[in-house]
Amino acid sequence: MAQHLGNITLLVADYDEAIQFYVNKLGFELLEDTDRGEGKRWVRVAPAGAGSPALLLAQAATEEQRAQVGNQAGGRVFLFLNTDDFQGDYARYQAAGVQFLEEPRHEDYGSVVVFADLYGNKWDLLQLK
Repeated sequence: MAQHLGNITLLVADYDEAIQFYVNKLGFELLEDTDRGEGKRWVRVAPAGAGSPALLLAQAATEEQRAQVGNQAGGRVFLFLNTDDFQGDYARYQAAGVQFLEEPRHEDYGSVVVFADLYGNKWDLLQLK
């Protein structure tokens, strides 16, 4: 039996501003945006060419959910975006106004830099050796 992660839910404050950030700033593909009625949408984005797993952008609907937007990992790095062009992606993200929380580091395992998404969730941009 084969298994894989299909979607990872990411709480967002607003569908459209999240799509704008992930598609226009990070260069992700909008895989799906389906109206589910009553203000709900099924919105999936993923790095270009990645396919799976995708981020399922879920607009927070309750106070409890709204309190978690931007802090889904309790202040730790939440998601790891692997790349084969660290310098190019870093420069492109800087030009797009992505907020970096540190300077790039070159570790034994590869190059890494922490950035924040539009809500403050921490991500690693990572190129493994």
